[in-house]
Amino acid sequence: MARAYASAGLSAVEARPMVLDGPAFDRAYREYAPRLRSVAFAVLHDRDGAEDAVHGALMRVWGGGTYRAERGALLPFLIACVRREALDALRGSKRRHLREVRASAGDPLAFDDTAALDPLEARRVRAALETLPAEQRDVILRAYYGHRTLAEVAQDTGVPLGTVKSRLAAALRRLHSTLSEGPR
Repeated sequence: MARAYASAGLSAVEARPMVLDGPAFDRAYREYAPRLRSVAFAVLHDRDGAEDAVHGALMRVWGGGTYRAERGALLPFLIACVRREALDALRGSKRRHLREVRASAGDPLAFDDTAALDPLEARRVRAALETLPAEQRDVILRAYYGHRTLAEVAQDTGVPLGTVKSRLAAALRRLHSTLSEGPR
């Protein structure tokens, strides 16, 4: 059934099952992408992020076949999906930003004993990290707890990538040795 605000060509899209239906996806994308990008841009204020949100939402809708024509028109459904995708991306970028700020603020690691399966093991890891030389500890904290690549660690610290890799390898060997001794 055609809606007043749906184009005649998209009424056929709404009537077909969507799972892996390439032509329907292409037609809906061509028709709705500009509107959907503007919804995502209003949330993210970033063109590339808005495009990613639209693409992710449409792939999820078409890949999972979540749209049901009997529940309403396609466009409002897609707008809701894109908005949710954009909000998820925004929340993720805020969490990443907060991690980066903590990492660069001199307190690169705030241990949360409740996040560990075993608080005793968390204390052992914390103690083992404290035994490392400062430059090795910094590489471990930035790479593993700061979720940075080694190239990003090298760029952040101004140290050559090879040196960062060497420090990481030495730190991991020391941690392995310290933690293999067993509980203290």
